[in-house]
Amino acid sequence: MSSLGKVLVYGGKGALGSACVNTFKSKNWWVGSIDMKQNEAADANIVVNVEQNLIEQEQNILSQVKEILGDDKVDGVICVAGGWAGGNAANKDFVKNSDLMWKQSVWSSVIAAKIASQYLKEGGFLSLTGAKAATEGTPGMIGYGMSKAAVHQLTKSLALDDGGLPPKSLVASILPITLDTPMNRKWMPKADTTTWTPLEFVADLFWKWSQNEGRPPNGSLLQLVTKNSKTEIIPA
Repeated sequence: MSSLGKVLVYGGKGALGSACVNTFKSKNWWVGSIDMKQNEAADANIVVNVEQNLIEQEQNILSQVKEILGDDKVDGVICVAGGWAGGNAANKDFVKNSDLMWKQSVWSSVIAAKIASQYLKEGGFLSLTGAKAATEGTPGMIGYGMSKAAVHQLTKSLALDDGGLPPKSLVASILPITLDTPMNRKWMPKADTTTWTPLEFVADLFWKWSQNEGRPPNGSLLQLVTKNSKTEIIPA
């Protein structure tokens, strides 16, 4: 049985990425994963070499995408790669953490946008991952806030007519507060998890966009606000 659609998940081995891979696979879609490690559930894997600089990563990833897809196009590119590090300007690891955040959030988003410019179908969608916190100052995690704010700016730029994406395509960013991941549960065992956004909610949101359901306006920054285990989508 042939697949009904195709999607690439950047960060496809992480907690949210794995949820996205599983959701689209369950709908009989072809799923490609781009990450530092392979996701065995995906139909194809593109492995990122973190020793390479941004230009080298772009060339390496795009050549692998071309090898896998050939002349085919995808219905969606989902970038959920990222990470977290704290610290203000006085922190001894401030510059190191800022560098790490830039690589994890901005590099992945920029390469995902490049992939979308070449391989997204007309009317397809590109999802990037910002953060609600980065809509204002983040003194306790400056590198994180700065990198996520850059993703917000990238989203707005790509949404404009001359942003470089295919015609009629959608680009939007999700702006979560805290996602309900195994790592967050491990490091914050006493937190109120009724305010954490379930991974399945996010994966299901992307699925709806792939079906042209409930698509937000192009360039939207969508805050995911969860209270009492119910998640609302609030445009920033």
